[in-house]
Amino acid sequence: MTELSADDRPASQVVRELMRDYIARQTQTREYHGYLRRKVELARVSVRAGRGRSNDEVEAEFAARCAPVEGEA
Repeated sequence: MTELSADDRPASQVVRELMRDYIARQTQTREYHGYLRRKVELARVSVRAGRGRSNDEVEAEFAARCAPVEGEA
């Protein structure tokens, strides 16, 4: 409460601002979760269509790319 009096704002204004911030964060979180769901679904469709690669393939490619760099160290 000391901070409120130092800021010369009524508590009702502070509560309104807190609620506005809370609602904005909740909206942003909901939108981000929707974005992630769409991204995952697109990836799943891609894998089902045969456009994905296995973890072993990715690991092998990464190891091949790292080998020259590791040799320089």
